[in-house]
Amino acid sequence: QVQLVESGGGLVQAGGSLRLSCVTSGIIFSANAMGWYRQAPGKQRDLVATITSGGITNYVDSVKGRFTISRDNAEKTVYLQMNSLKPEDTAVYYCKVVHGPGYQFNSWGQGTQVTVSS
Repeated sequence: QVQLVESGGGLVQAGGSLRLSCVTSGIIFSANAMGWYRQAPGKQRDLVATITSGGITNYVDSVKGRFTISRDNAEKTVYLQMNSLKPEDTAVYYCKVVHGPGYQFNSWGQGTQVTVSS
């Protein structure tokens, strides 16, 4: 059974930082590319950042230079370091397998709420 457990969200003032974590189980973590998504109220869920099994990263333009995705294969965990946060970053953040043998399960975690006050 694939499980994804996100944590690290919270309330922060604009300009602040948060570090999100996503602990996985039920997949061969090192073989999968991972991504972070976010969904603001009334909006669709969008992909924010990805990291391949080899550590190559990619970001949506709106977070480039502010967010950093990383992974620890030994801990089966993917991280999202978020700096210089803006009110428009307010959303529920989710991690997911985006490519690899775990992608077929199409599993989502419960998400973690990030709220940025102005």
